[in-house]
Amino acid sequence: MKEIARIVEVFEQIDFSKRKAALATVVWVEGSSYRRPGARMLITDDGRWEGAISGGCLEGDALRKARQVMLDGDPIVVTYDTMDDGANSFGVGLGCNGIIDILIEPIDPTDSHNPVELLREFTQKRDVRVLATVLKSDATTGLMPSNRFVLTDQSASLIPDWLQADMQNVFVTGKPLTQTYAVESGSAELFIERIDPGIELVIFGAGYDVIPVAKLARDLGWQVTVTDDCVAHLAPKRFPVATCVLFADRQAVLDKITITDRTAAVLMSHNFNYDRAVLESLLATDVPYIGMLGPRKRFDKMQDEFAKYGLHFSETTLERVHAPIGLDLGAETPDEIALSILAEIKAFFTKRSGAFLRDKSGPIHERLSGNQKGQNQRIPFDGSATEAI
Repeated sequence: MKEIARIVEVFEQIDFSKRKAALATVVWVEGSSYRRPGARMLITDDGRWEGAISGGCLEGDALRKARQVMLDGDPIVVTYDTMDDGANSFGVGLGCNGIIDILIEPIDPTDSHNPVELLREFTQKRDVRVLATVLKSDATTGLMPSNRFVLTDQSASLIPDWLQADMQNVFVTGKPLTQTYAVESGSAELFIERIDPGIELVIFGAGYDVIPVAKLARDLGWQVTVTDDCVAHLAPKRFPVATCVLFADRQAVLDKITITDRTAAVLMSHNFNYDRAVLESLLATDVPYIGMLGPRKRFDKMQDEFAKYGLHFSETTLERVHAPIGLDLGAETPDEIALSILAEIKAFFTKRSGAFLRDKSGPIHERLSGNQKGQNQRIPFDGSATEAI
């Protein structure tokens, strides 16, 4: 989300009376790569770019290809093969062990359906959506490279029947797909991806140790709401980066907050009664993640008090509470604790364990399965590349 928002911001600053622009998007990865499908980079004809499609090894060549795209006005798909450690004209073996397809398309600022305008709409609405982009197609299909279909939870109109099921599947699973379809009397290859607005962090309490949590979360591009029932703690200068600073009574705070399946609620007030009251309210919602600062016995005491007043919650409901919050990093300082907290929240929403990568026997990133992408000619990355369109 943060990278997309930054691309939109930079796009709005371009003087198109003097400059041209193109957008590069990773649309297929086989093997290993630094960036995954959906990574983007905005490029201008003066050699500047925002975003990234690799760890820095492909950007220079992509920039040269993008300049040609800007001149020709036609999108291309470029295939980079980094399997060969030594095949690199720059004298540095990449050793990434991957094959990467990059879609590079010119940006027409007068076209309300250009890809950056679609990203702008996404940043404004902050909804979950699926984009299906045509990479190549036969003339008989009526589709053109860079044509797009958009699916949201509010709209599925204008999506052809042969594409509906796969777009719905990507919407549910979040796993990108590059696939060739039989369309009319020809075929078309499309890249389907889900883009998400990111995690929405709600912090209950506004003490000094909340400041680094809010700052780091915003650095990650998350939405951050800080709320407390003590107005003295909510001075704007304490949380200049927060998306929202909210003064609300502990009994009514959830009336002012929207809970979604991307919301992480974190209790950090250091006030037992406040945290207990807020926790009681949170357990009655569908918020997927609740984290609580402090020792486990603090949460146990709250459960005892719930039982004392006749409140009973199921084991499934209580499993949403992470107490104490955070990964075991040996954190001591507020900044280190902030890192521990946000690392656990990220691991939770991506369904990862937070373990050492060196102990992972398989690949770092999950391999996509079920893709039926047509075979591209493999060319080692040596400063040249194949164009699939």
